[in-house]
Amino acid sequence: MERIGLAGVLGVLALACGLVLSLAASAEPVTLTAGVLLGIGIALLMWVAQHWSRAPEPEAPPAPRRAPRAPKLEDLLGAVDDPLLLVEGRQVVRANEAAIRVLGQHVVGDDVRIAIRHPAASELLTHEGNVGGSVELIGLGAPDRHWLLSTQPLDADARLVRLSDRTATRATERIRVDFVANASHELRTPLASLIGFIETLEDANGPDEAPVRERFLKIMAGEARRMQRLVDDLISLSRIEADKHRLPADAVALSALARETADTLRGDRNGRERIGLAIEDGLPPVAGDRAQLSQLLHNLVGNALKYGDPAKPVRVTVARSGTTMIRLAVADEGEGIAAQHLPRLTERFYRVDAGRSRQAGGTGLGLAIVKHIVERHRGRLDITSTQGVGTTVTVLLPIAVEPTQHLAAE
Repeated sequence: MERIGLAGVLGVLALACGLVLSLAASAEPVTLTAGVLLGIGIALLMWVAQHWSRAPEPEAPPAPRRAPRAPKLEDLLGAVDDPLLLVEGRQVVRANEAAIRVLGQHVVGDDVRIAIRHPAASELLTHEGNVGGSVELIGLGAPDRHWLLSTQPLDADARLVRLSDRTATRATERIRVDFVANASHELRTPLASLIGFIETLEDANGPDEAPVRERFLKIMAGEARRMQRLVDDLISLSRIEADKHRLPADAVALSALARETADTLRGDRNGRERIGLAIEDGLPPVAGDRAQLSQLLHNLVGNALKYGDPAKPVRVTVARSGTTMIRLAVADEGEGIAAQHLPRLTERFYRVDAGRSRQAGGTGLGLAIVKHIVERHRGRLDITSTQGVGTTVTVLLPIAVEPTQHLAAE
């Protein structure tokens, strides 16, 4: 634009000069035209000369690339979820946010032995020489918290102290140990009874001991059935856990299944006419495994009959909950359960009253099985209870999606 603008100005000046010269020389049209053409020619020559004589402007050098910013120490410490302390000598010089949440803001600048007040950590933190190591800590931050404290030397005088939370891992290990111990106890108790009665019967061969034999055989049969129920529940729980990642896809009419369960349990001497049904009309099916949902209903209604007031009814309600779920509720009018027991009711072999549970024929696995069935069906389980009023167990299960809905979603 700069070159064209300068040439244009020069051309206009040359054209003006040509016009003046032409007018001054003669007023004839031919002379005037010649002057105009002369001016245009001079302007063109000057523009071409300027265009080719001017050197091209050099290209601007590329901007230098900015060197990547070296991460700061605070950034590196903050990127780790575990509590981290940078210790020089025995003084804490840096702490990430996770460490401050667990140990407190005051730890920066403190002696590391004061920052981590725990008897098991003292020896490792005060060890002569800058060497690494690890130790387990129990109760740091909260009575039930488990930590793994590890130290890693960085140079002659600095080291990194890391706290790894092992609470969930320990809880899982405790559940496994408790399960093995409880299962062993539950199996050993009826076995001991069976063996003792068998040995007694072997020694009792007289005719007068027939009533004793009959009573002992009845007890033995009861203990054998108890063992059978326990083994069946263990196998059932194992199968449900094995299938927990496979979502059941069958359409199951929960209302019809609830009626079948009620009819079956009404035939039992404990059930009779105590079961009351309240089923909403026109309910869609749920997505589920029919055998497992039948087991869920038997467990919930059976528990309500066992532990509820025998003179009062058990209410089973099946109704829609919102647009995507079906709600199943089983309520009894029994003694109720204290609030501190509610979070642990679905643990394996957990019993509020162990003696009463065994007397009623329970294995301690019923609600654990219910919990795993609900989880496999991507539902929700809720247990509420008021002492002296009763207990209500509520299960929400997703409605089955019809094939046309699948196609629409795709």
